[in-house]
This record gives sequence, structure tokens and C-alpha cells, in this order.
Amino acid sequence: MKKTIIFAAFFLLAVGAFAAAKTAAKTTAKTAAKEAAKPTIEFVVVESEQYDAGKQDPQLAPGLAGFLGGEAQVTALTYEQAQQDPQLANLDYSFLPLYLIKKTPQLRTKLEQQIAAGYVQENDDYLIFPHLTRTGVYREKTAQPGVLEVFVMSQCPYGAMAENLIIQGQKAGKVPADKTIKLRYVVSYDPQSGFQSLHGSAEWEENIRQLLIAKYYPTKLWKYLEIRNKDYRSSRWDKAMEEAGINPKKIMKKFDTEGVELLKAEAAYGDEYGIGASPTFLWEGKEVLDFGGVSQKPGFEFLNPAHNRQPGAAAVAGSC
Repeated sequence: MKKTIIFAAFFLLAVGAFAAAKTAAKTTAKTAAKEAAKPTIEFVVVESEQYDAGKQDPQLAPGLAGFLGGEAQVTALTYEQAQQDPQLANLDYSFLPLYLIKKTPQLRTKLEQQIAAGYVQENDDYLIFPHLTRTGVYREKTAQPGVLEVFVMSQCPYGAMAENLIIQGQKAGKVPADKTIKLRYVVSYDPQSGFQSLHGSAEWEENIRQLLIAKYYPTKLWKYLEIRNKDYRSSRWDKAMEEAGINPKKIMKKFDTEGVELLKAEAAYGDEYGIGASPTFLWEGKEVLDFGGVSQKPGFEFLNPAHNRQPGAAAVAGSC
């Protein structure tokens, strides 16, 4: 997946580790003095004025500052405000929020390896962290009104959870009639090494089968998933197809030709949006959301795992 996603995950882990250590530490005169001596790290976070998904994560800048040995001072700007600042006007704002740090020689030295690897960009004034957050907004993408795209790995338990919540919503009549839900698949492709998927070749092979079912048996896809998700790692996918009224031979006849091309297109589409986690929700072609964000959209409250847990069971939501 995109290296920016890997770097974002790296920093989020650093944020969590820093927060845990800070909570656990005992306050003493010595540590208090040390904290007071920490340098201020100046952040600028450019946010979306229109979409909540494009707002800053309030924990991210302080956590990143702690990782860099300082204290965060954050200035939040809208895209329109950033355009009025000559130092900010010509940056890439295709994805918001965009995190910037006022560059100093010390901070550049600390991030030298990340800059060399392309994880962090720079100009004369700022260190630039593109696509640092998993959720956000693609400003320049063409809107697709009423379309919710659900990116999954076919053998990811959280991806199966998202699919099962949709199936439950369909059965309960909760899916808005004027909205469209489309499954997408998280996979990477390289012409030399082929497909790569987190849970191995069995996963991307299942992705292909589901893409072909969606094309040739569109009314039976969700029935197949309802059956298949009872044991999504079973090798007896053919039995699940037959039970759903799908001809396995017809699907497999197109596996190595049309099916492979369909999955290549999925890899390119996911890469275009920088999506590497399952499930990830793309609302109307612009907002990248997680479970919490998508379940706040009117009509999609049924996608909140907490609303569908069994009595006494903990609500579990995450991603692969």
C-alpha cells in the first residue's frame, strides 16, 4: 500500500505510545522542569470547512510533537485561509487535513531519514506530512452523490463485520432507498510480483470471485456474502455459491481473464485514494471514513457496531 499510509500508521503508533507513557509517568519536580524546557513545535493544520472528516485529530499534533521531543502549538486554518498566505498558497491540498510543521534545522535533522524516503516533504518554510490521517477529504475528486463505497479485504474479520452490518440493515429495511452501496477491495498490484493481499493469495482470489459475482449475479452477491461470511476462510466457496444460486463454473471460467483485470482495476482505484485498511468507507467519492464516521451519516446509523452487538457483549470495531 502507499508509503504515506505506512508512515501515518508509524506516527499513530508513536502517538499512542507517547500518550500512554505520559499518563503513566509520575509528576516530579525534575520531570516538570524537563517538560517546561521542551521546545515549542509550531504546527499548521489546514482543514476542510465543509466536511467533518477533513478536520484535525486533536491528539495527533500533540502526540507527534511529543515524539519529536517538543510541545505542539497548533494553528488551524481553512483551505481558503491558507490560500491567502504566500507561504502556504502553492501546496498540495488535494487531501485534507494537511499537517505542516514550521521547519527548523533541528526538526529537519530528526526527520532526515523520513524526508529522504519521501514520507515527509519539505519546502523553504515547512515540513509537510501528506495524507497523515486515515480519514479525510479529497477536495478535488468528482462527487458521486448518494454512493457509499465500502473497501474490504475479503478475509478480514472487520471487513466481514461491515458486510454483515449491511446485510442486517438490508433485511431490516434500514438502507436508504436513494443511496447505493458498492463493495470495493483492498489489494495491491505490481506487474512484476502480481497481487499482494494482507491475508495471502486466498484472499485476493476470493476478491476476484466476488467481483465476478457482482458483475454476473448482482442480485445474489449479498446472499452469497451472508453464507460465505459464516466461514470466510473456508476453501468451500463453491458450496456457498451453489447455495446462493450461483454457478461456480461460470465464475471460474472468467477468473484468469476478466476477473484478474477487474481486480487490477480495484488495486488502481484503491491506490488513487490511498486506501490500505479494511474496512474503509468512501462517501460520495470525497470523504474517507471509518466505522465512527460513516455511522454518523444520516441513514447509515446501522453501520455502528455498538448498535448491533449482542446483550452483554463488547462492541468491537477496528480494521485490518
